[in-house]
Amino acid sequence: MTLTESATSNSNNDVKYGERLIEEGALITFPNPRPGRRYDIHITLPEFTCKCPFSGYPDFATISLTYVPDQKVVELKTLKLYINSYRDRYISHEESVNQILDDLVAACDPLEIKVKGDFSPRGNVHTVIEVEHRQ
Repeated sequence: MTLTESATSNSNNDVKYGERLIEEGALITFPNPRPGRRYDIHITLPEFTCKCPFSGYPDFATISLTYVPDQKVVELKTLKLYINSYRDRYISHEESVNQILDDLVAACDPLEIKVKGDFSPRGNVHTVIEVEHRQ
């Protein structure tokens, strides 16, 4: 059986491995390799998607994170899976960016963190949400 035959023979009810990883995913951290040294970590996630809780239309954004780690650093693959978990969620721009901040603070307790959601224009409206947390 070829890959194409295998993929088309799967039932639509089968959970794909990527979907399973996203569903099971949690933010994982590792020890900061330089505790006591202040440095910034900048991460850009240009493929964020969620659904408008009012219309159901998809929303697209670039999420930018900048944080100063304390004792823990977030592992990037788990961050990618976590961000992908928003794909089918009905959530506002404002709530999604605030929830991302809350979850990152809970996971790695940074000294400072700023999360920015730059949402693609829809209906001639461009929205940018910025939230931050400091210890």
